[in-house]
Amino acid sequence: MSLLNVFKRRTEQQISGQAGEDAALTHLQQHGLTLRERNFRCKGGEIDLVMQEHGALVFVEVRKRAQSRYGGAAASITGAKQRRLIIAAQVYLKRFKMPPACRFDVIAIDGTDLTWLKNAIEA
Repeated sequence: MSLLNVFKRRTEQQISGQAGEDAALTHLQQHGLTLRERNFRCKGGEIDLVMQEHGALVFVEVRKRAQSRYGGAAASITGAKQRRLIIAAQVYLKRFKMPPACRFDVIAIDGTDLTWLKNAIEA
């Protein structure tokens, strides 16, 4: 089996999404948050970044859009996506005997503009 078959090629959209996550992570770290986990996946959903701010966990959804048409990056987080984020957070929190305080933030990137929306999703 060749190495090309072993390593799946990534699409431009995947590469762009990874760059968005990298930018979001850098931004959050510059504001004092610490990375706990990246791309936490479970059967019910995925969380892009799990960060810590003081004693609280921050579950971060990163959305990147080349343009702000159709409402922009933040508007692309549907109710179904929010439910999947909440399920993934519940699974993540099962590892704690006493779950810490937590919140859901969104990093919305429209073109080159990055916006950090704190407490953007209510659980």
